[in-house]
Amino acid sequence: MSCTETASCDRRERKPPPACLKKIFSANTGFSVSIYDVTSQSICLRWPKFSGTSSYRVTATAMNSVDHSLLVHFSDVTLKGTLTSLIPSTIYAIQAEAIDRNGIILAETQIMQSTAPDIPVIDQAYSKLSNSITVEWKAVPGATSYLLTAEDGDSLIETVVTNSPGTVMGLKPATLYRLSIRSINSGGKSQPSLFRKAKTVLAAPVLSVSSPSCDSIAVSWKVMHMAAGFSVSLMRSDGLGRMLKENTTNTSLIFTNLDPGTLYTIKAYAWNVNGIPGDDFTCNQRTIPCAPVNVSIEEDEPGHLLVSWSSVNFGHYYVVFVKSDDGFEVHCNTSHTHCHFQSDCGFTYFISVFAYNKAGQSPLGDVFNYTTAPCCPSDFRAVFVSSDTVRVTWAPVRGAEMYETRAVGWSGAVLCNDTATACTLSALQCNTHYNVTVYSFSEARGSNTSCASKDVATAPCSPEIKNISKEALSVISVHWQSDNEEATYVVTARGEAGLWHCTSSANSCTLINLPCGSAFSVSAIARSPAGQSLPSYSVPLETAPCCPSDLILTQVTQSVTNISWSVGVGAQTYITMLESPKGQAKCHTLQNYCLLGCITCGTNYTVSLKAVSETGLTSSCTYQGYSSSVCCPSGVKLYRLGNNGIRVYWQASDKTVNYNTDLFGSKGNFTCTPISGLSHCVITKIPCGDVYTVVVSPVTDKGPRLTFCPKKIYSVTCSGSSVGMVIYRGKSNAEQHT
Repeated sequence: MSCTETASCDRRERKPPPACLKKIFSANTGFSVSIYDVTSQSICLRWPKFSGTSSYRVTATAMNSVDHSLLVHFSDVTLKGTLTSLIPSTIYAIQAEAIDRNGIILAETQIMQSTAPDIPVIDQAYSKLSNSITVEWKAVPGATSYLLTAEDGDSLIETVVTNSPGTVMGLKPATLYRLSIRSINSGGKSQPSLFRKAKTVLAAPVLSVSSPSCDSIAVSWKVMHMAAGFSVSLMRSDGLGRMLKENTTNTSLIFTNLDPGTLYTIKAYAWNVNGIPGDDFTCNQRTIPCAPVNVSIEEDEPGHLLVSWSSVNFGHYYVVFVKSDDGFEVHCNTSHTHCHFQSDCGFTYFISVFAYNKAGQSPLGDVFNYTTAPCCPSDFRAVFVSSDTVRVTWAPVRGAEMYETRAVGWSGAVLCNDTATACTLSALQCNTHYNVTVYSFSEARGSNTSCASKDVATAPCSPEIKNISKEALSVISVHWQSDNEEATYVVTARGEAGLWHCTSSANSCTLINLPCGSAFSVSAIARSPAGQSLPSYSVPLETAPCCPSDLILTQVTQSVTNISWSVGVGAQTYITMLESPKGQAKCHTLQNYCLLGCITCGTNYTVSLKAVSETGLTSSCTYQGYSSSVCCPSGVKLYRLGNNGIRVYWQASDKTVNYNTDLFGSKGNFTCTPISGLSHCVITKIPCGDVYTVVVSPVTDKGPRLTFCPKKIYSVTCSGSSVGMVIYRGKSNAEQHT
């Protein structure tokens, strides 16, 4: 750049080092000059406007060469200027003067300033790490340091170094950079050198390392941009053995046949299409130990699992994971070779045992499963169906596929197997204590033998009725045989008339107030706290027939009496009897009436009746006594009296009895009753010329006259207008037929 009035300092938008900016003030005028920028061959100056000045004159003289000086004039409007074509790394004495239009120097000032060193020349630039590029150059005389610059179009990174080679850090991997260098001294820095291009190498692959088995290590990494291949090496960290190395274009490798529990060092790097290797990544990985073997699982007691295994080389401790089939998982961390776990009935547990060391976890060995015994029914109920049958029910339990119900008594055991949650135990002994247990069963574990049992007593045995006896009217005693313990017996008589019961703790009881003439079926049951027996075999019972409630006696003739009665319930035939000291009359009939002959008139009789059932049961029925009527008089005759009168004579059977005399004719009926003790009666004004029926009968206090006394017929003729002859004509037809 030439020094003209319009010239300005070319800073290339870079701030100069603080040491490059200097200011010297004139002692007399206050006029000063400051250094704005310095390069290898230029110095930029700045000064303030000085009053009365028409121009400024700047002179630069090299301190080590009197032959080299530079004089530059600037107009009064120019307040900064650049001195060019200077010698690199040279100290100049710079004098600035303010001159008026007459050429008079109004003020002056001096400053000492060195130019920057010469521009370096880059010999080579290369990258060994993905975040840096190294630059080499020849040393520049007078340079105390160098400024390295790397640009990739998006960013610019600078670093100051003291000599060659210099390295720019903080770069992006696999990125092309333009590199330049400036030399620096106390005066400033040179212009940038011609740039060189260089590309950073690939970054190191970030490895994920694990040991899937006790003799292998797996290495993997992500896909890398611009990587053409990868190199992975592995060797024991203690230096023993040989190094294993693999080149691959994949993103994973597995090294096998390694030593278990051993620490290995793994190193990997990527290379680009030109075969230039990138950064390497180093890590350590121990092979975890082998999975434990000889794993055994047992239930040392219900509710507790014991898991044990063989010790593992290089295994520092062990972790056992136990997961139940409902998803719940627990674990045990131990340095021993066994662990205890709580378990529940009816679960399947999945068990894994891992060995651990500093490398981590062993590979997954065999996964074991263990099924605990099914749960026991905790609350089963026994319901009696009969004295020899019990139905046992319970709620389903976890893990049970089948149930076995066992009842053990003194006579043996009864078993019932079923998949249902109910079982009927039959053929049990009545009046027996049984120990009943419901066992649960699964194919995986078999039967749970720890299930609790219950004592169950069967119902009493059925009693056997031995005898039924009649103690009194409507009182029946029932006797039975049974050996039940603590049993109460109930006897029931069942018939159309209803139910009758009696209860006893002995071996007999009495049924009272049974109705007559009824048929019953009698049975007995036994009851105890255990239940109720089956009923005994029924025994038929028939009560004696009922006595007729009404009995009527009607005397038909002097020696014949008719007896009738109401029906007696349960009676098929009847026997009636009239008894007196003079004899008895008896009748056996299917009907409810009977004619008894050979009755003695005027006699008191005892009346009885027996009702007889179809099976021969008899009820003796006694009624109020019966008195036969007074005997009819004998020797009845008629005699004519004077005029129209007739006298009737008879022979009395009893002098104390009064008699009635009745005459029945076509012209009228006539009656007379003599006073007590007389045996004749007079009837006056009787019409003659008529036939009369004459009846003489004793008078009773029981109502109407007797109709069975003999009736005689007499013809009364007329003699003029009065009674003529009385002629006996005989007995009436009715009397004769009787």
